[in-house]
Amino acid sequence: MKHRSPNIKTVTLRELPSVHELLEQLSPAAGAIPHGQVVGMVRRVLDDARRTLLRGEVLARPVAETALDRLRSWRTPSLVPVINATGVVLHTNLGRAPLAPFAPIGGYSNLEYDLAAGKRGKRDVHAGALLEALLGRPAIVVNNNAAALFLILNELAAGGEVIISRGELIEIGDGFRIPEIMERSGARLCEVGTTNRTHIDDYRNAINEHTRLLLRVHPSNFRMTGFTARPELDQLIALGKERGIPVYEDLGSGCLMDLAAYGVREPLAQASLGAGVNLISFSGDKLLGGPQSGVIAGDEELVKRVRRNPLFRAFRQDKLFYQAMETTLRHLALGEYDRVPALRMIRMTASEICARAEAMASRIGPDASVEPGESAIGGGSTPDIALPTFVIALNNRKAAVLERRLRFNAPPVIVRIERDRVVLDLRTVLPEQEDLIVQALR
Repeated sequence: MKHRSPNIKTVTLRELPSVHELLEQLSPAAGAIPHGQVVGMVRRVLDDARRTLLRGEVLARPVAETALDRLRSWRTPSLVPVINATGVVLHTNLGRAPLAPFAPIGGYSNLEYDLAAGKRGKRDVHAGALLEALLGRPAIVVNNNAAALFLILNELAAGGEVIISRGELIEIGDGFRIPEIMERSGARLCEVGTTNRTHIDDYRNAINEHTRLLLRVHPSNFRMTGFTARPELDQLIALGKERGIPVYEDLGSGCLMDLAAYGVREPLAQASLGAGVNLISFSGDKLLGGPQSGVIAGDEELVKRVRRNPLFRAFRQDKLFYQAMETTLRHLALGEYDRVPALRMIRMTASEICARAEAMASRIGPDASVEPGESAIGGGSTPDIALPTFVIALNNRKAAVLERRLRFNAPPVIVRIERDRVVLDLRTVLPEQEDLIVQALR
């Protein structure tokens, strides 16, 4: 038997308002919204209500309120800025790398127009020249690294075989698995070695007349420890040259700046290319610090082949992306690393954060204490690396209630809960956002 709250009035199918009645109630709120759109929405709300009642359930709220909320949502942006106080720099749910500020071009732009020549151009130029300056090799961009992987395999290995270690057949975000993406490309997988150990002879013995690529996938979102082995990169490069087979490395995180001094030891994209890898790909919205994208770089002829693939058009980026990416790449090329928010956050020292946290805690009140803690890079990068930090712990407040109130603040403040307390990590909070957090807590 279903238990019903005494505060919810039971409504029957007969008592549901008609479309006309509901439209009359919504008329003041609808204003100049096209009548057809409002009618369609009202019908959907009523259909949902009927299905709920036919299942024997109770409507949680009157249909007029539900319809009114739908109307209001049309006038309110769904995508809004939030304050990330979790300490996770590349927060997948919050858009990964925070973008360097740029002003979107509102009107027309020279996206595919060569101003010097006065004729059609290519959109690649807006990021390509800067990427080549940073990487030392030609480069193109697509909408993410999974697309880059798919496109490379479709162009260079469709109908042939790609040799890959079993230990590198990983799953990335949202249930997408590297083997499934590879198989859809038309390439056949040739798995070598075992889950934990693969040797260069495993690759050598698997090469045949159908082999098109030697693929290496950097484990940027997981780590295997213990009794493990895999060939050194220079061994794979030497084998590729010996057999005349290109070596492609999926670098995942896309680190273009040496962050070892800050505890981040990820392979540099430039180092792989300099060592002789023929083609690399990586994400643009991780350690590069830019917008979502997949960068493909390497030997000029191979990059040209991939770009000529008809699927490149399906995976190419738009004008807003190119503005955001060009802004990020320009900062990197000029050595303006602190103007790339993700890099600034990673490079921030614990003592810097401690000073900010103590100043902010004094403004919040006596229930705020500053304690040592750990930040995470996140976003499928460097899973075993924690950055030392200091957090503001909010004591004597109900953590779940406070977390919800902050999440519904304008702007929303996203926090984490530890030991039944809300904690704020200022590593991922922009200095100009501190006043907004203090106001929200008051």
